[in-house]
Amino acid sequence: MKNPTNTFKSRLSKPGCQIGVWNTIGGNTAAEALASIGYDWVCIDTEHAAVETVEVLPALQAIAGYPETSAIVRSAANDPVLFKRILDMGAQTLLVPYIETAGEAQAAVDAMRYGPKGIRGMAGMTRATRYGRVDDYFKLAEEELCLVVQVETLKGISNLEEIAGVDGVDAIFFGPADLSATMGYPGEMEHPEVIKTITTAIQTLQNLNMPTGIMALSKEPADQYIDLGVNFIAVAVDSVSMVQSLTHMRSEF
Repeated sequence: MKNPTNTFKSRLSKPGCQIGVWNTIGGNTAAEALASIGYDWVCIDTEHAAVETVEVLPALQAIAGYPETSAIVRSAANDPVLFKRILDMGAQTLLVPYIETAGEAQAAVDAMRYGPKGIRGMAGMTRATRYGRVDDYFKLAEEELCLVVQVETLKGISNLEEIAGVDGVDAIFFGPADLSATMGYPGEMEHPEVIKTITTAIQTLQNLNMPTGIMALSKEPADQYIDLGVNFIAVAVDSVSMVQSLTHMRSEF
């Protein structure tokens, strides 16, 4: 059996922006519903959501029913044990939060790769190997794995080019919320200085041919980032959209 193609990774090198949504409601139902809508990707969040690593598996299985929608998993931390478990569950794209240095990015790369290039532990009977049926999985797995590192502090911005230069980093995702805090504007993701900093960072990475992504939950900044040329963007969060919709519905009654 051939190792499944990572469509999210392959699309990073093509024109256009992949539109995604954040999954913070645990279990398989919300993940499946989001995938059914037709977003290019769904990010299963285990960092800021009440979602444990073990819950990633049913969410991945639910999203797999919609092959045009890719699954991304955000780990709770830059932790090789978490990476090992999530990758064995069959996740092909991993988003790693709070990367501030090239050394931290290298540690994430090492945890994604099998020896001798990395430290990922080997196990044969996993969903990633289709339960031992993928041909040469251990030799070829890296080709379809995608590592996205999240830069969300001024320290990370200052080390941006070094982080982008780490072999094995496939894309860089900007976190406006934490960045706004480190810049002295906590919670002001659309502050002009925050947007200016991110815009400059995106342009820097474009000059390095490094794909970029971001979250923008308002239409105007989202359109600005898309026009700027980001490769992927999250435009909604399931729990946020639910509360906003039901709040509006409550006001009507």
